Amino acid sequence: MRTVTLDSEDDFDGWRDGVRAAVLDGIPPDRIVWRVGADPRELFGSAPPPPAPAAGFSVPRAFVDLAKKAILHTDRERFALLHTLLVRMRERPSLIDDAADPLVRRIEGLARTVRRDIHKMRAFLRFREVDDEDTPRFVAWFEPEFHIVRANAGFFMDRFAAMHWSILTPEVSIHWDGAVLTEGPGATKADAPDGDPVEQMWHSYYAAIFNPARLKVGAMLKEMPRKYWKNMPETALVPQMIAGAQAREAGMVATAQAKPGGNIDAAWAALREEAMSCTRCSLHEHATQTVFGEGPIDAAMMFVGEQPGDQEDLAGHPFVGPAGQLFDRAMAEAGVDRSTVYVTNAVKHFKFEQRGKRRIHAKPDTGEITACRWWIEQERAIVRPKLTVALGATAARSLLGKAVTISRERSRLIDLPGGGAGWITVHPSFLLRLPDPAAKAEEYARFVDDLKTAATHV
Repeated sequence: MRTVTLDSEDDFDGWRDGVRAAVLDGIPPDRIVWRVGADPRELFGSAPPPPAPAAGFSVPRAFVDLAKKAILHTDRERFALLHTLLVRMRERPSLIDDAADPLVRRIEGLARTVRRDIHKMRAFLRFREVDDEDTPRFVAWFEPEFHIVRANAGFFMDRFAAMHWSILTPEVSIHWDGAVLTEGPGATKADAPDGDPVEQMWHSYYAAIFNPARLKVGAMLKEMPRKYWKNMPETALVPQMIAGAQAREAGMVATAQAKPGGNIDAAWAALREEAMSCTRCSLHEHATQTVFGEGPIDAAMMFVGEQPGDQEDLAGHPFVGPAGQLFDRAMAEAGVDRSTVYVTNAVKHFKFEQRGKRRIHAKPDTGEITACRWWIEQERAIVRPKLTVALGATAARSLLGKAVTISRERSRLIDLPGGGAGWITVHPSFLLRLPDPAAKAEEYARFVDDLKTAATHV
């Protein structure tokens, strides 16, 4: 047995030197004992190995990047696992790209959780100012899951280069004086300050920018688990803001359900205003604007399409493009006055693919439909239509909360979750895409019949 002693749990350079020597000496992974410092748990092994030979060998860059992250994990087997992978890669260099290989998959899993911990430290670490003679100093307390503090130091040195700061953790502390980074022993939370004069200002700012329309409690807890809350000053406000957002939503619905003479117009206007700054999914990043629903707030019929198209995105109004014009014509032939119905979309932002100067429609995915479903539910709660017509599969999925087959559910009354009646038919754009004129005429006539029949249930 050979023993290799590393200086610390995150000593990548020491592991690299030790494993290089072992591989060149032909020592297999199961004959190496990896020891960290004077770790008393490792009782077996020979004297330290001789210095590594000058000879070496090359490995793919992807392996080095993977190993640098996996080394930071707390798994006691990580050193041997990486050694094993290295040995196998010498015979099969492409192994590092085989995501189906159990060993590669396990090590990648270690690296993935380390990368997540690195991100959490960067996102949730909070500095507090302390008195330090004439130079302001800032101290932060953080409890990482893995050995990431040294690996993360460069980020904070770059981000806060002009500050004098210390980051205290149970394993190691790091200190930056604007020029030199030094290390110290681990600390306890009691060694870190509880607050500073700026904190109250930060509370006020955080509360002011909080938008209940963006609140998704499940997603928030996934990205910011409660274990981080105790070290973040603003999270003391989160429970009350969640409760406030839920109360605001309940109040909006109650207002919408008020008897005639209530503040239903104001409730709809407030909902639309919040939708204008919606960031519930990534579609807002590229769309021109939110395209909200339009029509009488007391409409007996509501029509829900898929999403705004190119022209709707630019104009800010639903159903004004080619599909909207076909919809208007079909409504007129069915004897339904569009000015008496409420028209909206399941997804409020235009999703597209850029092809040269053209923006080509792209179908919303399940996550985007689900993210936008909140707005549809609020619109229905305010308008309270007797019948909600889903135009196409995306709209039907939004209203029902599940995928359905249009041909199976078309042209019949259905019960919607939360109450109310629903009706499913095709989207007008479906008719525009039909290449055969005869089939297009036949489907158009059926679409008009669907609209005409739906209106009889109002």
